[in-house]
Amino acid sequence: MTGGETKSPGTVLVVEDEESIADVLAIALRYHRFEVMVAGSVREALALAERTCPDVALLDVMLPDGDGRALGRELRARTPGLALVFLTARDSPTEIVGALGFGDDYITKPFNIDEVVARITAVLRRTRPADVLPQRPPLRYGDLELDETTYSVHRDGRTVELTPTEYALLRFLVRNGGRIVPKEQLLRHVWQYEHTPAESTVVETYISYLRRKLDVLGPPVITTRRGVGYGLA
Repeated sequence: MTGGETKSPGTVLVVEDEESIADVLAIALRYHRFEVMVAGSVREALALAERTCPDVALLDVMLPDGDGRALGRELRARTPGLALVFLTARDSPTEIVGALGFGDDYITKPFNIDEVVARITAVLRRTRPADVLPQRPPLRYGDLELDETTYSVHRDGRTVELTPTEYALLRFLVRNGGRIVPKEQLLRHVWQYEHTPAESTVVETYISYLRRKLDVLGPPVITTRRGVGYGLA
């Protein structure tokens, strides 16, 4: 890196079949120094992902040759560390919960382009933290072990498959030991929300995902203090 060059914050794979929307997204992301690849279909997206290694995929849910969520699953299977952000015109709770079931964020159409850039930046910040060093020892709490080098999680010696956002949430709870962490603090530190909307249910949704994956391997480990927040038992 020389002179006034600035390192790119990451590579984004934009999958959107409406050219006007794809162009706006690409222009805005490139303005903020992201490397951008654009595909208009599932087929094009898979071909691009085969040749390159994006950090985050921004996926329209409704594509001409398939479903963006199915594409997300395929991309995540090929690249487990890939962050997924969905673009959707559907804003029902069922659609949102379905998207968050394995993705890292969702954005409803019509959208504000500055919000899209901010959401992608926040997703990369929590899924690819800059402060993690290869020499860092594992985080431990009870029978939980989080490897800060490989971002892998084990409970009682058994592997727990987590999405990047699930990992970030569990890591923050582990770092806070047995303390109850307020919901607003989780939104700020895990999701990087500057303003925390009272109606947001994203924390509750991801806590339920973590419980589903952790509780099958042992006693319940996440506790709820109603009206306050969450912690580890």
